[in-house]
Amino acid sequence: MSDTLTQDAIARQIEQLEYRNLAFIDGRFVAARSGETFETLNPATGEVLTQVAACGEEDVDLAVQAARRAFEAGVWSGLAPAERKAIMQRFADLIEEHCLELAVLEALEAGKPIGECFNVDIPDTANTIRWHAEAADKLYDAVAPTEKGVVATVSREPIGVVGAVLPWNFPAMMAGWKLGPALITGNSVVLKPAELTSLSTTRLAELAHQAGIPAGVLNVVTGLGHVAGKAIGLHPDVDLAAFTGSTEVGRKFLEYSAASNLKRVVLECGGKNPQVVMPDVGDLKAVAGDVLASAFWNMGENCSAGSRLIVHRSIKDALLDEMQVQLASDWQIGDPLDPEVQLGALIEQAHMDKVLAHIERAKADGLKAVTGGERVLQESGGYFVPPTIFDDVSPEAGVAREEIFGPVLAVIPFDTEEEAIAIANDTCYGLAASLWSDDLNTVHRMAAAIRAGTVSVNCFSEGDITTPFGGYKQSGFGGRDKSVYAHDQYCELKTTWIQLG
Repeated sequence: MSDTLTQDAIARQIEQLEYRNLAFIDGRFVAARSGETFETLNPATGEVLTQVAACGEEDVDLAVQAARRAFEAGVWSGLAPAERKAIMQRFADLIEEHCLELAVLEALEAGKPIGECFNVDIPDTANTIRWHAEAADKLYDAVAPTEKGVVATVSREPIGVVGAVLPWNFPAMMAGWKLGPALITGNSVVLKPAELTSLSTTRLAELAHQAGIPAGVLNVVTGLGHVAGKAIGLHPDVDLAAFTGSTEVGRKFLEYSAASNLKRVVLECGGKNPQVVMPDVGDLKAVAGDVLASAFWNMGENCSAGSRLIVHRSIKDALLDEMQVQLASDWQIGDPLDPEVQLGALIEQAHMDKVLAHIERAKADGLKAVTGGERVLQESGGYFVPPTIFDDVSPEAGVAREEIFGPVLAVIPFDTEEEAIAIANDTCYGLAASLWSDDLNTVHRMAAAIRAGTVSVNCFSEGDITTPFGGYKQSGFGGRDKSVYAHDQYCELKTTWIQLG
C-alpha cells in the first residue's frame, strides 16, 4: 500500500472535497431542466452525501445534441490520431494527479475500501485511458488483396454518438473501459453513471475537459436508470449504446434498440462464475487466497466474482479449513476509509436486504453457513455483510444458480473431471472462470471445455488491459471491453473500391 495513503491525508482530502453533483453537458455543469434531484448516500453510514441532478429525457436530448454537433463539426473526430492521443494522455495524467480525491469519492459513495480505490481502481482508470491513447496512431487500416487494376481499402471510421450506461460497482474504472476506446477512435460520448455512484464520473468529465477534450465530446447525464438510461437507449440519434450491468436490464437495451433506430448495442452483463479446484493442486494455501479474492473482492459486488467453488471432494475440507484461517486473519471488514480494511459496505439498503434474503433462503433450504451469514456493524448505520460460505451445496440450489452480487460463496463438491466441467457450464452465464490444477494436460482440456469469456488458470484474474473482457451466453452481447478489440465495436468498417483507369 502506498505510503501516501494515510489517515491524515484522507482526512485532509475529505475536508477539501467539492461534490460535482450536476450534469456535465456541452462543456459545463448544468442542473436538470426539471430542477429535480436525488440523494446519494454513504453506504458505510447510511447518511446523505449530497443531492444530484436528476436528468430526464430533455437533458439526455440536450447532451445528445451537443455530442452530435461536436461530432459533425470534427472538433474531435476530425483530429489526427496523434492529436487525440496527446490530449488523452493529458487526461490520464490528470486522473493520476487527482488519484486521492477520486479514490475518496468512490470510497465515500460506493462503500469500497479506500486502499482498493487508491491503489487499484483509479490507477487502472488512468492506465486504461493512456493505453488506448497509445494505440491511437499504431493501428493500421488495410488494403484488400484485389485483382490488378483495383485498389480496395478497408478503413475504420468512428460510429458517431456513443451512449454509455455504467454500473455502480467500479464507477471510475468502468468509465475508463468505455471512454478509452470510444473517445480515442473519434466518437462523441454521452455517459450515464449509476445513480448510486455519480460523483467520481462527473469529476472525470471535468478533468477530461481540462485536459483539452472539446465541449460536447464528453457529456455526463446523472439520473435514474429507468429514466435517463432508458432515454439513451431509445434516443434516435445515439448510434451505439454500451451498457454494463445486470442481464435483466441488458435485455431492455436490445428492446430499446429495436424500438428506436436499431442502434448498435454492446452489453457486458451478469455472471455466476465457477472456480474449479482439481485434486492434484499442491499449494492449498495459495489456492485458498485466490479463491477468497475471487469470491469476496469488492464485497462480491463484481460480475466476474467466483461465487461457485467447485472443488474435488477429496480436498474440499482441507481447502475450506485454510480459507477460514485466512478469512479470520486477512479479511477485515469495516470503515471503507480505513486503509487497513479489505471489506467495505454493500452499496445500499435494498441491495443488502436482497443479499441477506438469498442467505436466509439458503438456510431455509437446509444449507450450512460455515462462516458469516448475518449482518454486522449495524451500529454504524452502514450496510455490512461479512463473507458467507455455504458448504456441500447442490448445483441446483438457488445460491448456486442465482447471481447474488454479494459476499456469498457456494461450495460444490465433485468426483470426476467430467462432472466438474458439467457443473461449471450449467448456468445461463459465461463471463469468467478460474481453474486450479498442477497438471498441464488437465489445464488445457478443461480450459478449452469451460464456456467463459475469460478462464484464469492457477490464479484469479480478469486479464489486463491487453486482453478482451466479456462473456458468452447471457453474460455478454455485441463486443468486448479492454484491448484493441474494444476499438472495433466503436467503429464502422468502410470499404472503398477504386477501379483504376
